[in-house]
Amino acid sequence: METVEKEIFLPWLVIYFLVCYSGLEVYGEDYDYSFTSECLADPLSAQYNGGIVLNPNFNEGLHGWRKSGFANMTTRISNTTNNTFIVAANRKGPLHGFTQKYFLKKDTYYVTSAWVQVSHVDGIIDAHVALVLRGPFGIQRGGWAIARSGCWSMLKGGLILNTSRHVDLYFEANNTAIELWADSISVKPFSQEEWKFHQHQSTEKVRKAKVKIQAVDSQGQPLPNATVSLAQQRNNFPFGNAVSQHILSNKDYQDWFTSRFRYTVFENEMKWYTNEKIQGQQDYNVADAMLRFVQKHNIQVRGHNVFWNNPQNMPSWARYLSPAQLSSAASRRINSVMNRYLGQLIHWDVVNENVHFSFLEDMLGKNASAVYYNKANEIDSNAIPFLNDFNTIEHGFDGTSNPAKYLEKIRDLRSHGYSGPLGIGLQGHFVKPNLPYIRSSLDMLASAGLPIWITELDVANTTNQEVYLEDIIREVHAHPGVKGIMMWAPWGPKGCYRMCLTDNNFKNLATGNVVDRILKEWSHWGFSGITNENGLFETSLFHGDYEVEINHPEKQTYVSTAQKVKVAAQKDGAGKFSHYTIFV
Repeated sequence: METVEKEIFLPWLVIYFLVCYSGLEVYGEDYDYSFTSECLADPLSAQYNGGIVLNPNFNEGLHGWRKSGFANMTTRISNTTNNTFIVAANRKGPLHGFTQKYFLKKDTYYVTSAWVQVSHVDGIIDAHVALVLRGPFGIQRGGWAIARSGCWSMLKGGLILNTSRHVDLYFEANNTAIELWADSISVKPFSQEEWKFHQHQSTEKVRKAKVKIQAVDSQGQPLPNATVSLAQQRNNFPFGNAVSQHILSNKDYQDWFTSRFRYTVFENEMKWYTNEKIQGQQDYNVADAMLRFVQKHNIQVRGHNVFWNNPQNMPSWARYLSPAQLSSAASRRINSVMNRYLGQLIHWDVVNENVHFSFLEDMLGKNASAVYYNKANEIDSNAIPFLNDFNTIEHGFDGTSNPAKYLEKIRDLRSHGYSGPLGIGLQGHFVKPNLPYIRSSLDMLASAGLPIWITELDVANTTNQEVYLEDIIREVHAHPGVKGIMMWAPWGPKGCYRMCLTDNNFKNLATGNVVDRILKEWSHWGFSGITNENGLFETSLFHGDYEVEINHPEKQTYVSTAQKVKVAAQKDGAGKFSHYTIFV
């Protein structure tokens, strides 16, 4: 057990004791990270057996369900599998169909899921469907799916309420020409303690590994009662922060940043509107200087961005070009910026925010994004081309870029001819986080089998900003699909975009203290333990590189210089220990 930072680990020890010794069922049901992105002939069973949903699989007909608005409600049976499902036909409004009432409790995490399908209508092949909870607070969308005709699509989401109240569950589809079908509906509640325990379980499984360190003397005899100290040299999980050009001229900014981060992204300095303010006049001087600085400090860089699909964020002159002129200018741009930084960046946001916006597609054709992703991968095959968009995990209100639409954009890229490597970039500009929605959205996106990065994480400067920041970091860090986190808190003398970590004297704000506390925890700062009678010390460590120091009460201090300890994920089964023998 570590001898420092006990306040961080004590809550988890309490939870562990409750789970192992109390026999309470509160932690008995694991969180289900699964999501099926394929459209299936038959729906899978309801997750968590439906949770609090009455008659979730419609094995009892319409028992527990009632009609909403103007619609015909009935059940049908599949001709091939005898599966029973609910149908809303002749709908007169988006929420008209079927509903069920629940009493939801304050500060309880609810995970929602269902399988949906639409009837065949000439000219209509799919419909955007949301699971909606409606109460005195209005409407809250707790999950999205793109429902198709002829097969079943899975919907997944989540929500949390600020006050306990009765709510009605609906399925929302704007197109009233189609019949809406649903099955295997689930609303599963988790307490905050359960949620944190599942988060902890996942962190232990995907971010840490069990290790045994054995101290032996020069004769190979074990050394009991030796103190084992570990100094982390590098953490394997990428965790960084955006940086502004002010770092070039501010020594305090340099010292504060380089002492914390090994990954960064430039705020504006690699964007097209910065590099080519006047058509034909390229300027990379600031970006070049910033890249030299961070490389000097062994900091890796994401490229942001080659193009921005929002016309308001294109160079002002580019908005007024003809399609042929734009195509020529875009070709010069991608060749210029990507060849200039060839081999020096880990990612490129190739067409930024192309889930929300479509300027290049509108001007150059529906395959425009695919063309530039192909070109990016051709120029620099070592820099993963990323999608990068907002409001995918932040909340469920934006129907344009929800997880189902994001997955559809990936399929669209593939269908237009891009088959190369691809990354999922989620900006993460939060006000107040909805942790169940975040986790379930990540479940959906992880089904694509692509690396997920949180690329621009910040929290609006409101009450509890630092609490929300820590909640989000811990939630996304624990998710198996997330491969890196980049915060969007570049410093400027006139303030930050939405979130600062320090004041202008580079003294930490509350948000900066959260970051430092997490970095200290993930680095096992001050970590030490005592070997047992066999000279063994067993623990769980975050994946990374460590240096071992052995101290013994009856011997001089020994430092292992010949062997570096690399802690990585176990490939041959969870729960096994990696064994390291240190000769002293």
